[in-house]
Amino acid sequence: MFVTKASPFRNVLLDIEGTTSPISFVYGTLFPYARKRLGSFLHEHSSNLAVMSVLEELKSANLNDAPAGAPAITGRDLFQEMTDYLLWLMDHDSKTAPFKILQGLIWDQGFRQGELQSEIFPDVPVCLRQWHEAGLRTAIYSSGSVLAQKMMFRHTSYGDLTNLISGYFDTGVGPKKQPQSYQRIIADLQVTAEQVMFVSDIAEELEAARTAGLGTALSIRPGNQAQNSAAKYRTIHSLADLFSS
Repeated sequence: MFVTKASPFRNVLLDIEGTTSPISFVYGTLFPYARKRLGSFLHEHSSNLAVMSVLEELKSANLNDAPAGAPAITGRDLFQEMTDYLLWLMDHDSKTAPFKILQGLIWDQGFRQGELQSEIFPDVPVCLRQWHEAGLRTAIYSSGSVLAQKMMFRHTSYGDLTNLISGYFDTGVGPKKQPQSYQRIIADLQVTAEQVMFVSDIAEELEAARTAGLGTALSIRPGNQAQNSAAKYRTIHSLADLFSS
């Protein structure tokens, strides 16, 4: 087993997009799936308390986005106005928490109905199992909601992998490009920063994690965007490279 007792890292924190799953799956499958179903999902779940709670949060977020050109929510035609706003958020790749929660609810329905199956790189299930057997803990930190993260790892062609993952974090702990977010994560995990290795395809996220004291590795996968400061970080092309000698 390549994980040795000498390694200081006993916890692995993983991004999803570009790290465990192809970017093409997120932008080519998940986003279009949610986009196509936004309006119908709102109508079908108009009495769902969880959905209505998210919509109330989105109304507040809409006021903040108005100066940037977001379609206004006036209440005259709530579902159409909300759909227009959600499409605007999607076009701007928004990380707004209630938007991500709603996206996750739509994907959850798709996964449960068998219309979606997540794509993950083949090294991921192998490494998750090896790390689990070696006593390492794996956690996920993604801008997608915790619900969406769990669905991603529950519905894979390799089976349900959620039993190999100890924790899930979304932007509820803070933006991924702020060191304070990683400080909150290690506090929740009840470990020291030096015991955590964070893997992402975005250099700014790695810089924030490094500032917080975490170990870092830049994920190089097919379809990932080149990072200007890539030379500053250790690069890996597979999770199997993470603890290899």
